[in-house]
Amino acid sequence: MKGVRSLKISISGVRGVVGESLTPGLLVRFAESFGTYAGGGKVVVGRDTRTSGEMAQHAALAGLTSAGCQAVLVDISPVPTIQLAVRQLRAAGGIAITASHNPAEWNAFKFIREDGCFLNSFQARELLDIYHQGDYAKARSDAMKEPKTHRRAVEKHIDAIINSFGPLPVSRRRPVKVVVDCVNGAGSVMSPFLLKKLGCEVVAINATPDGIFPRPPEPLPENLAMLSDAVLKHKADIGFAQDADADRLAIVSELGAPIGEDYTLGVAVDHILSKTPGTVVTTLATSSAVDDIAIARGCRVVKSMIGEINVTETMKSENAVIGGEGNGGVIYPEVNFARDSFVGMAIALHYFARKKGPVSEVVAALPRYHMAKTATPCPAGKALEVLELLIEKNKNRKIDLTEGIKISDGKKWTLVRPSNTEPIMRIISEAPTADEARRLNEKLVSQVNKFIDDND
Repeated sequence: MKGVRSLKISISGVRGVVGESLTPGLLVRFAESFGTYAGGGKVVVGRDTRTSGEMAQHAALAGLTSAGCQAVLVDISPVPTIQLAVRQLRAAGGIAITASHNPAEWNAFKFIREDGCFLNSFQARELLDIYHQGDYAKARSDAMKEPKTHRRAVEKHIDAIINSFGPLPVSRRRPVKVVVDCVNGAGSVMSPFLLKKLGCEVVAINATPDGIFPRPPEPLPENLAMLSDAVLKHKADIGFAQDADADRLAIVSELGAPIGEDYTLGVAVDHILSKTPGTVVTTLATSSAVDDIAIARGCRVVKSMIGEINVTETMKSENAVIGGEGNGGVIYPEVNFARDSFVGMAIALHYFARKKGPVSEVVAALPRYHMAKTATPCPAGKALEVLELLIEKNKNRKIDLTEGIKISDGKKWTLVRPSNTEPIMRIISEAPTADEARRLNEKLVSQVNKFIDDND
């Protein structure tokens, strides 16, 4: 049963623990399924730096070739680079081999459609139907296409960012000194080079693309001690941290203090709206600080369900100028319709250069909120019942049922939603002070646990 528990097949793709549930045979079948879904067209394949990545990449190439696809290999590349390459090469889709912020023993296939975005829930279900039915396209031996290699994907990504933003102003008395922590992930092959092209003095740590993660890959404040120490040691102006596939970005001030992932998006929104006013799309779980920043610029904020594809599809329908998630995911469609930590770095550097003050002081002037997050066990069969009881208990309050239940009270709110992949309920609370956020979160956690216990 251990292998079964460590395998997750969902609309987000397939992920599991290598050596337990994630086997070459399973991955070949998923690649065959996607090749069938893609109609035998061109498919871009890339991976992060995990030590199992080459095995998974061979499985992807085998399955795609068997299904009659022309596989285009970009090898070790950030996920946003793979997504951009799908668009630039006019491919039918892509497979990104990465388990993102999961531990090193995990790996995954994430499936990308022709516009560079991930599959939405309907498309993912269609792919899963192909997988479960096992009716894959099968190319004759004389019709199989040898995989090709595209060696300029990272270079093309850097060019797209520089063409959009340009290098930093040269009027400073010295270059901006940046420390970047790539967690030995896919960002290692791009971050130092992009930052140098932007005109920065670069100190790169954990930038060996060997997949040996020196810290937990998720760029949460508690995982950024090495970056904070390096910023102070090198007297840097700013620090950046990425996750293993380089779609998420965290920022550390010159004082070595993480500013919070929501403020990565807040900084990006403030900068872009100052130049191009327009609609902003965020998720229900994103800090109200982003809303306040947009409203202060006279701009509209639209909320989507959680998940990158939900944000990008809402951005397209709303013609948004920028969007993203509060986990450090910045989506700027002028460059890339994807969460892109490199775009986030370029925007942040231009923003702080224009503000002409230390990062800590500039961020302190932004609207300030605090979050508290809890994940509490909840049997999958009880999740809907718990939500219904919460709705009934809070029916006289302001609630949003777009995803789970979001209960708002002025500048305070709590979102309760079941996980898509685990038997847990996620409870996120926000308030102007940390103490208020903690108390609010504890109150809702208590309600959820009571409803679960009362209905055993």
